[in-house]
Amino acid sequence: LKQVFNKDKTFRPKRKFEPGTQRFELHKRAQASLNSGVDLKAAVQLPSGEDQNDWVAVHVVDFFNRINLIYGTVCEFCTERTCPVMSGGPKYEYRWQDDMKYKKPTALPAPQYMNLLMDWIEVQINNEDIFPTSVGKCEEEVL
Repeated sequence: LKQVFNKDKTFRPKRKFEPGTQRFELHKRAQASLNSGVDLKAAVQLPSGEDQNDWVAVHVVDFFNRINLIYGTVCEFCTERTCPVMSGGPKYEYRWQDDMKYKKPTALPAPQYMNLLMDWIEVQINNEDIFPTSVGKCEEEVL
């Protein structure tokens, strides 16, 4: 049971922010507020003077890292044999569609679905047009 709750075990490598960048500083601020027992509404509120897109990007990456950690703890127990369907209980089945390989919603075993989902999320996070890593890039493109 100890191995299930190993906080260093993840499904994929943890995404990190470059030290010294504005997003790194926002990440540190977000982590401090979440770990301090502050109420959740205040913890996710945009800090004064910060860019909303940067703040959202930091939280998206943090959320991805947390889901990655959670999935990393269960992935060895959820195999194609034990989890043949990606579902949200008996009433909901999730099907994969990506308009490339899977042109129509396709039922997949949960591990395969999760692999495709995590790959897709990683592509989105790494897309500079969606999540620019250069401070002020969004503002420069708008001007």
